[in-house]
Amino acid sequence: MAEPVYAPDHLDKVINLAKRRGFIFPSAEIYGGFRSTYDYGPLGVNMLRNVKNAWWSAMVQRRQDVVGLDAAILSPPAIWAASGHLETFTDPLVDCKKCHERWREDKIDGVCPQCGSREFTEARAFNLMFKTQAGPVEGDGATAYLRPETAQGMFTNFANVLQTTRKKPPFGIAQIGKSFRNEITPGNFVFRTREFEQMEMEYFVPPAEAEEWYHYWIATRFAWYLDLGIPEDFLRQHVHAKEDLSHYSRGTTDVEFFYPWGWDELEGIANRGDYDLTQHSTHSGVRLEYFDQASGERYTPYVIEPAAGATRAMMAFLLAAYHEDEVGGETRALLRLDWRLAPYQVAVLPLSKKPELEGLATRVVDLLGAEYVVDTDVTQSIGKRYRRQDEVGTPYCVTVDFDSLEDDAVTVRDRDTTDQVRVPLAGLLTYLRDQTGRA
Repeated sequence: MAEPVYAPDHLDKVINLAKRRGFIFPSAEIYGGFRSTYDYGPLGVNMLRNVKNAWWSAMVQRRQDVVGLDAAILSPPAIWAASGHLETFTDPLVDCKKCHERWREDKIDGVCPQCGSREFTEARAFNLMFKTQAGPVEGDGATAYLRPETAQGMFTNFANVLQTTRKKPPFGIAQIGKSFRNEITPGNFVFRTREFEQMEMEYFVPPAEAEEWYHYWIATRFAWYLDLGIPEDFLRQHVHAKEDLSHYSRGTTDVEFFYPWGWDELEGIANRGDYDLTQHSTHSGVRLEYFDQASGERYTPYVIEPAAGATRAMMAFLLAAYHEDEVGGETRALLRLDWRLAPYQVAVLPLSKKPELEGLATRVVDLLGAEYVVDTDVTQSIGKRYRRQDEVGTPYCVTVDFDSLEDDAVTVRDRDTTDQVRVPLAGLLTYLRDQTGRA
């Protein structure tokens, strides 16, 4: 299968749109910014929440075998000693001897991206965790870490969840939350940042069933991206070679996305074996096992982990959705986002600011607002308003015109085709449900 082709300025156009339309802003911009940190604006907040809601719906709400958790961000060193992060969560750091910039050795191919020099210091291990102090007194007893992943909270709460939910393997614990990694070379917009949001699930299974569930979750997670509109040729599966596996992994497969710089990770699915529960059981002295009363067997479950970045997924959806075409002899930019991800799902546009039209538009907003995220826009010509909504990915525009006052109907315009159809107000909600597949 041939690789997708991006225009040379595709990424720049998406970054420009993201700022100009209120998706993503550089953080602390009025103070000159703070490297690799971003704030999510009014549209970005909506879209990021939609990405997380779509994941939660698929992974928790529509399943009986997965429950949710929201664990603390701050953790004591004991957790990270048990998990192996204090010892192994490192990247190889080198300094350029000419310009003194610091880089990840495995990402620069022996050439300084800043000055072109090939002279570097010896590589040294750099731990990626953010370290802080808890409480007013500094010292080893007050040391805490910002979590670099959400996974450990699900392992340390395994016994609590088992007892309170009465689940039995196979079952999962899911979590969405912030993680923090002191990346040496963050970059590529929001692809790699030091503060990001993860969507992770730990699926606990009988050891004999681990391989079966590992492949199940690879297929299931791959299909999730397809269902939400990423074209199949933008996705592939990458199986990690044995020598590249993390210390805990018995097998890892990445769902990769074709970014403007090439194939890179979108989500990882790992068979973590019994490493995590065994480590935490050993270090804490608390048994983290499952007792099967039917068989009389006691065992430590294996764990299958699908781990995705919410912010990285949002970026992939934006990159895949951005298109340009020609309408009425003019170039049009649009985001072909699935309606479930679009920041606004419907825009209600009164043809003029006449009180009677704005009053009817308010009725339409009230009608649709319980089921869809609705925007309203009354400024500039209707054509320019259509273009604005196309550019931010709004799937449907509902125009309220002077005929609406007579026939109690509105014009619904489709973002992708620009086709328009007249729909009675009484049937508008049913029409949109049919178009979006909403029950």
